[in-house]
Amino acid sequence: MKNIKKIISAAVASVITAGMLAGCGGESGGSATSGKLVFAIWDNNLMEYIESNDMVGKFREKYPDADIEVEKIKDDSEYWNSMKMRASANQLPDVMFNKTFTLSRFQEYLLDLSDTEACKNNALAEGYALNGKVLGIPMTAGYEYVYYWKDMFEEANVSVPTTWEEFKTAASTLQSYYGASDPDFMAIALGAKDEWPDYPYMEFMPALVNGNGQNWNDMAKTDTPFANGSDINTAYHRVYDLFTSGVLGKDPLGLGNDQATNLFAQKKAAVIALGDWGLQNIQNGADSIDRLGTFYLPVRESASEPFRYVVQGDSFMGVTTHSKNPELAKAFVEWFYSEDWYPGYVNYVSSASSMTNFPKDKDPILAQSDEAQPDGQPVMYDGGGDDFTAIQNETAFDYKKLGAQMLTDGFDLDAALEELDKKWTEARGKLGIE
Repeated sequence: MKNIKKIISAAVASVITAGMLAGCGGESGGSATSGKLVFAIWDNNLMEYIESNDMVGKFREKYPDADIEVEKIKDDSEYWNSMKMRASANQLPDVMFNKTFTLSRFQEYLLDLSDTEACKNNALAEGYALNGKVLGIPMTAGYEYVYYWKDMFEEANVSVPTTWEEFKTAASTLQSYYGASDPDFMAIALGAKDEWPDYPYMEFMPALVNGNGQNWNDMAKTDTPFANGSDINTAYHRVYDLFTSGVLGKDPLGLGNDQATNLFAQKKAAVIALGDWGLQNIQNGADSIDRLGTFYLPVRESASEPFRYVVQGDSFMGVTTHSKNPELAKAFVEWFYSEDWYPGYVNYVSSASSMTNFPKDKDPILAQSDEAQPDGQPVMYDGGGDDFTAIQNETAFDYKKLGAQMLTDGFDLDAALEELDKKWTEARGKLGIE
């Protein structure tokens, strides 16, 4: 489309940053609903939908004096590098996206959207407010699931677990039952070779122990967050017990995520933990998903505790302070989350809706998790702000790598956590973080 300028390479992006984007905030003057906007994204799915559904043309039907330039940056890594440089040069686009962990990084460059209808109708936006200001409207809501084969559970006489001990027992029973005739069987498929697939356990479980979605940020405020009794210590001991119990099969470190997912799809494993995006991957590798089910990962110790599960906002659309047409930029945000655009987009992607006025029915397979826990308590997860990230980088704390290390011979979890506490204390002092 001639109205959309796609910037695919970082090289092109840097040229535009140095030249044309010196005025990327748009043209000054005119009415509040006229002028030019630059809208920067990295999401390929969103770009495809924008192009195939003529977003620019549809917006101009309502605001004929407005012009939008959609800037597509190669990937999220290039996006954050570009936004960081442009923030320093006073050249941010009018409208940008953030993640939970970048909102605090760019907060001084984002306008408060608390008074917008988009914010008022968004189920998650206020939960991510900083200093009382909503700096971005999450486009979608993401959930995490445990996928399982119902027929395999039934044959092994295993019920859907609702506590951590029940989960461990179910996995052990499945491993014993099917592993007796198949030495390559895995009760729980985990592509630990890639490290990142252990994130449902290593990243989210600390937040679920006591329902603290701000767990990472709170860790940045203490010298010894890994000490005995802390949420992360409790969570990691539970994970370690599970990972070392044999339920991941004989060689989880020898499998990547694609291999593990395909093996699960072919029923060489009974369970796999993935986000909502995992459903399509499983479907692509399975002969049939008629007997596929889901439940939320049960982290609680007993049924008397609240059942908690993770939900997180994704792709927070915000208006930058560098915009020369902030009212038009806000109007674009309002339009994006209105009936003129949002329902079609959210039904195009696999993620859940974040808008209360445009609910989206979950896929029936994913909806089983909610049906199993009608009184479940969602925990709004925050990926950690700048203080946490700074300490994390200084200490080289990588929770996904730590999960993979748990699977190596001779690993001492207590010693590793004690060493992390020592490094954490030193890092807070060195960085001057209170």
